[in-house]
Order: sequence, then structure tokens, then C-alpha cells
Amino acid sequence: MKPIHVLGLIPFIGMLGGLPFANKATPLVLGLPFLLFWIVLWVILTSVVMAIVNFLDPSNREEEV
Repeated sequence: MKPIHVLGLIPFIGMLGGLPFANKATPLVLGLPFLLFWIVLWVILTSVVMAIVNFLDPSNREEEV
């Protein structure tokens, strides 16, 4: 396992590890209960983290001829 792949654990830890702390109906964020906002936030952050992993992973680069 490459160190860059450890970045893939960040969304897992954020989404599932933070649920006990985010399990609240208030405050409302953007009109959403906090728990729903937390889940939507981590879905967006997961996309960002996976884009970073894809960008930094050397196996995804085209080989120069």
C-alpha cells in the first residue's frame, strides 16, 4: 500500500467516525439538519480527496515516449 492511498481513508474516517458527533438535528445548515449536512459535506469532500489521489498517483500518468 502506497502512502498516497492512505488519503482514501480520510473520507471513511470523516463520514463514519464523525457521525456520533454530528448526530444532531440542530443547528440547521443551509436549511438542512446538521447530520444531513455532514453527510452531504463528506460526499463532496470524498470527490475532492479522490481527485487529489488520482492527480498524485504516478500510475495514472501517461508514459512519455
